[in-house]
Amino acid sequence: MRVNNGKALASSLRLRARLYQGLRAFFAERNVLEVETPVLSAAGNTDPNIESFSTTFVGHVDAGARERWLRTSPEFPLKRLLAAGVGDCYELGRVFRNGEAGGRHNPEFTMLEWYRVGWDHRRLAEEVVALVQRALALVDRQAEVRVTSYRQLFLDALGMDPFTASLEALQQPLAPSNIDPGGLIRDDWLDLLITHRLQPAFPRDRITVIHDYPASQCALARIRPGQPAVAERFELYLGAHELANGYHELNDPAEQRTRFERDNATRRVRGQREVPIDDRLLGVLGQMPDCAGVALGVERLLMCMAGTDAIAEVLAFAFADA
Repeated sequence: MRVNNGKALASSLRLRARLYQGLRAFFAERNVLEVETPVLSAAGNTDPNIESFSTTFVGHVDAGARERWLRTSPEFPLKRLLAAGVGDCYELGRVFRNGEAGGRHNPEFTMLEWYRVGWDHRRLAEEVVALVQRALALVDRQAEVRVTSYRQLFLDALGMDPFTASLEALQQPLAPSNIDPGGLIRDDWLDLLITHRLQPAFPRDRITVIHDYPASQCALARIRPGQPAVAERFELYLGAHELANGYHELNDPAEQRTRFERDNATRRVRGQREVPIDDRLLGVLGQMPDCAGVALGVERLLMCMAGTDAIAEVLAFAFADA
């Protein structure tokens, strides 16, 4: 069990409170509506790389599905609100991811997620930069900004084109690492290059925005045709910390269903449990306006503001102490 230093704990809690106040002011200035959506859902997140917590409802059977999933993000209900015509909106709240515990991860954490109608991912990335700079100003810091494409990042740092390099070429910079190659596919090696070779070298006082990912890493983003086709997606880092992941959002229900089903197929191959698909979302996704959305990890931002690599230092009680 971690023993909290009383002064340090109080300082951490005050910093969080100041950040929340600043975030709400940031969105109020921009007429983005704060909303609150369910934490429990009859559907889950199919992403094979994210595991959800589930629980069982013991009330009357007419209330709906007994098994409920704790949200890993508020994305699906927020998109249903967009389809209903709510417009620009955000939610600041707790989310849950099973198995993610460690120095930089806690199974229960706070996510800020917001959507901008009529925007694409590049424009939204600029707003995320503005928000992060506003947060840093609370601790008398600022950061330089570098914006680059996924392809250019690899070309500049590793001298390779991630879209055309052979699998062997992708593996070579990781050769000294103790990585088990069993079951790893091309996208896994690309991710490992970012986490093991590129991300650790990002300067502490720099915001790095990476946009236009391989189409195979589209998640819930639109794919822009071309040579090569790219996912209209961005990630934002502050120093070596990944803070935010955003998309020019897909609003094609047939394509989204295909992606959900592909996720569950991958789960079957890996021996993971399949997760119920959100049919309520798919039923209205075609009515969702053109928009961009982003999710930002609040604890990651607080860690950067506090100058710590330990997530426990920005939580009232970490998972082991809860």
